[in-house]
Amino acid sequence: MSSSSRGPGAGARRRRTRCRRCRACVRTECGDCHFCRDMKKFGGPGRMKQSCLLRQCTAPVLPHTAVCLLCGEAGKEDTVEGEEEKFGLSLMECTICNEIVHPGCLKMGKAEGVINAEIPNCWECPRCTQEGRTSKVKGGRERHLKKKPKPTLASAEGPAVPSPSPQREKLERFKRMCQLLERVPDTSSSSSDSDSDSDSSGTSLSEDEAPGEARNGRRPARGSSGEKENRGGRRAVRPGSGGPLLSWPLGPAPPPRPPQLERHVVRPPPRSPEPDTLPLAAGSDHPLPRAAWLRVFQHLGPRELCICMRVCRTWSRWCYDKRLWPRMDLSRRKSLTPPMLSGVVRRQPRALDLSWTGVSKKQLMWLLNRLQGLQELVLSGCSWLSVSALGSAPLPALRLLDLRWIEDVKDSQLRELLLPPPDTKPGQTESRGRLQGVAELRLAGLELTDASLRLLLRHAPQLSALDLSHCAHVGDPSVHLLTAPTSPLRETLVHLNLAGCHRLTDHCLPLFRRCPRLRRLDLRSCRQLSPEACARLAAAGPPGPFRCPEEKLLLKDS
Repeated sequence: MSSSSRGPGAGARRRRTRCRRCRACVRTECGDCHFCRDMKKFGGPGRMKQSCLLRQCTAPVLPHTAVCLLCGEAGKEDTVEGEEEKFGLSLMECTICNEIVHPGCLKMGKAEGVINAEIPNCWECPRCTQEGRTSKVKGGRERHLKKKPKPTLASAEGPAVPSPSPQREKLERFKRMCQLLERVPDTSSSSSDSDSDSDSSGTSLSEDEAPGEARNGRRPARGSSGEKENRGGRRAVRPGSGGPLLSWPLGPAPPPRPPQLERHVVRPPPRSPEPDTLPLAAGSDHPLPRAAWLRVFQHLGPRELCICMRVCRTWSRWCYDKRLWPRMDLSRRKSLTPPMLSGVVRRQPRALDLSWTGVSKKQLMWLLNRLQGLQELVLSGCSWLSVSALGSAPLPALRLLDLRWIEDVKDSQLRELLLPPPDTKPGQTESRGRLQGVAELRLAGLELTDASLRLLLRHAPQLSALDLSHCAHVGDPSVHLLTAPTSPLRETLVHLNLAGCHRLTDHCLPLFRRCPRLRRLDLRSCRQLSPEACARLAAAGPPGPFRCPEEKLLLKDS
């Protein structure tokens, strides 16, 4: 049965990843090989996209997305303890047909595979072994791998020398070729020293000499007996040396690093001043100056301004004036593209509405760091993962913050938002919170507790409008905290919205008389509040009586 009929993915070789444990993976770049010199971090153009020669993994593993071709599951060797059971549940890639399967999923009877001990999770599957297939090398030549008997438990623990895989031999040949290309012949040594070294027998090659090179820097003939390359990936040794195999990495000592190129910061040119007049096609200027055109543009909406920007380049520059864009509404958009964000920053609005959008934390942080004059920010309906960007963005001019109906907001998240930033300067005695200058705060639908209200009173003392509607945990104790003698909101609160707070009772209504500046009190949809008690509060009121246009809605004319 051919490999093309075994299912999707048969015959497609998976690219392996680093093991991150071998000696090559844990070391740093050398900075001297031609791959390092190509990297941008070393001053190169960054076109080759290759790792350092000394950091090429010697035991690459299968990617974490690899699954069995037969059962469609990943490796499960961690779920068992026995060696045979672990081998049956681990993923193995065939070097011939490139299929990735569990050995336990193959039911080939007594047919056995040949395991490659050099590369993890690599073997010749029993199907290819039974059919007598061999791996093919690039160029049409075939290389036959030695067939091994089934490795028993005893022999697997012994010192067995496995046969190399084509991928391993190709990697070794590539490393040797790069070493030969980069080797700089040592011209400082005299000819007498090289002759004495070449005449001496019984000594192995030096660690500073690459395989296949003589002491004088010349390569010996291909058929010479002084160089023998082992197919198992071993280095060539001088005859009669009897020494151990040479250890990786081979090659000369790294030469001194070349001087780094000077790096200069390239800044964009300054923007040219906007023209004061509108040039006409005849060569003259329009009689109306720029200030008059801006007064005309102020009567246009966003759609009309965008149409005017397409008339000419001068109008396009004039229409970016921030006085024409006091408020920008991007609400209910599923995604925000980079051109949209750049357009917002270029217009510098005072009010920005991002409610019920899919803005990310990175996008919001990028926006807030570039909108220092932002006064109103609406983020209702967004996720807390995005809103958490407020904890690291400075907003000195913010006056209105809308955080209604944000999901999964607890006391810990609000504490992170209200507390001062932790990176205050040393010796700073007074730490200001992030919401010190906010005058209107909307927190409808959040799971606020009395602990969050205490933080709010401490770090947002200038609030004049507070929206706590539909907060399930707000009750009579919360009203007592807001109107207590030590509360700063007692003298500043003008608008208070407590609609939908079902824990409020008639006992909390007299507490609102402590707020002399209160002009609007919304108690609609509060189940435990009686209309009679609200009418009595409206008749008595703080310094003056309230009027009730609707039931449980108290208003006072200023």
